[in-house]
Amino acid sequence: MSNLPACPACAADYTYEDGSQLVCPSCGHEWNPTDATAEPAAKVWKDAHGNLLQDGDSVTLIKDLKIKGSSSVIKVGTKVKNIRLIEGDHDIDCKIDGFGPMQLKSEFIKKA
Repeated sequence: MSNLPACPACAADYTYEDGSQLVCPSCGHEWNPTDATAEPAAKVWKDAHGNLLQDGDSVTLIKDLKIKGSSSVIKVGTKVKNIRLIEGDHDIDCKIDGFGPMQLKSEFIKKA
């Protein structure tokens, strides 16, 4: 087995060669092994309208969201203050008054 470098994005050891590129099956990151200065691009979070989001922003829901495991619904127009941006599918960590802490997808919010 060849000694390929670990993925620079997620540090997984399962990289493989695809032509001149190296590919990580864990996160899907592709990079050129001869480009020593290549670093993964910094993640940029955007709301549903393309506005840039930052930690501490206030946002508003643009869609009614069902809460998994409950019959409750968070209504459209609910304002969420002091968000925290995180990596992952649900990329916003926040606390919604009356519901508690939860994670949201940035595609369902707009910057207030």
